Formats: sequence, C-alpha cells, structure tokens
Amino acid sequence: MAAQSCLVANDWICWDYVSSRSQELTDATLEHVWITGVSVLIGLVVALPLALLARRGRRWAAPVLAFTTLLYTIPSLAMFSLLLPFFGLSAALVVTGLVLYSLTILVRNVLAGLEAVPEEVREAARGMGYGPGRLLWQVELPLALPALLAGVRIATVSTVALTTVGSIVGKGGLGNLIAPAVNSSFKAQVLTASALCVLLALVADLLLLGVGRLLTPWARAGARSAAPGKGA
Repeated sequence: MAAQSCLVANDWICWDYVSSRSQELTDATLEHVWITGVSVLIGLVVALPLALLARRGRRWAAPVLAFTTLLYTIPSLAMFSLLLPFFGLSAALVVTGLVLYSLTILVRNVLAGLEAVPEEVREAARGMGYGPGRLLWQVELPLALPALLAGVRIATVSTVALTTVGSIVGKGGLGNLIAPAVNSSFKAQVLTASALCVLLALVADLLLLGVGRLLTPWARAGARSAAPGKGA
C-alpha cells in the first residue's frame, strides 16, 4: 500500500511510477537521444558549408547569418506546419526542424573558429604546398575545433530541450510523456520526464566537454603554461 500511495496521492516524487513505467521511460529516453544526436550531426554537416560560404566576405556573410537567425525566430508550431507537407507526421519532420534551429548556433561558431585561425599559419601552410582543401581539413578546422565544439555543446543542450516539442506529432522523446502528463496533471510523470531531459542535457554537455579536451590537447597545454605567468 505504501508503495502505491504516492500514485494515488499524485505526488511529484514517486518511485512506484519510475519502477512501473521503466520500459516506457527507457524507450522515450532512447528516442530523445536518437533524435537529438541525429539532428545535431546533420546540423553540423549543413553548417560547415554555410560557414565556408559566409567566410568569403560580407557579401555572403550577411545573408547567411540573417537567414539562419530568421529560422530560429520561427515558432516551433509554425515550423512543423511548414514542413508537414514534405515529411508528414514522422521523425524526419522533427529532425529537420531541429536541424534548421541548430544552424543559428553552429554556423556562427564554425565561422568564428575559422576566422580565429591566424593568417600567418595559413600563409605558412600555403608555403609548404597545402592546397585549399588540405589547408581546410588539416590546418584550419583543427585550430577551429575549440569554437566549433563550443557551438556543438550549446546546440546539443538546446536541441535536447527543443526535442520535446516534437510531441505534437508523437515524435518528441520524453516530450511524449511530458505533454499528456501536463494536461492530466500527472505530477510524477511530469517531474520524472523533465528531470531526465535535464540529466540528458548535463550528460551530453559533459561528454562533449571531455571530447573537446581530448581533441584539443594543445589548448590544455596552453592554459597550463599561461597559468604561472598570470600568477607572476
């Protein structure tokens, strides 16, 4: 009886809800992770050529940045309505919307990282015979990684939250649990699903932070070498 009383009392914290709906929570969490991961990855693939186009000069930068910013201002309901005729009520609809929203953050960060590469480094690489493609992949992108990964972290955390909106078409991961629970005032489901969203965002951010530290060891070395000088 004690184990069931929290459900009967509609408490916010209810372990009986978690244990009895563990499979439902697991499925929703996995769907949430899948939608978020695919959206950010596709967004990064799309953002890179857009950032390269914007880097060609103000003539291109202004429209590219304005377009990606405009996309972010479109309300999610309107965005999904515009995409509905093309994708129907599917996960592709939600993923496409999330990709478009992520471009605002990703394009700006990729562009900022590329522009931060010192010109003398580019000149040295060209002097060593590096062509445009090799220069980009072996010199510029590695040096732009800190800014790029910072953008990926922000985009990922943002996408974790935005994925819940996909519940309007039944593809919202944990949002599929939050939306009906809010309407029915099912407190345990609202709190548990919301807490899992927050936990996903924190775990994703920490994992990406760790990946960034592994991929940019020179940044850590630079910080350690700068610390004594700062103290002095």
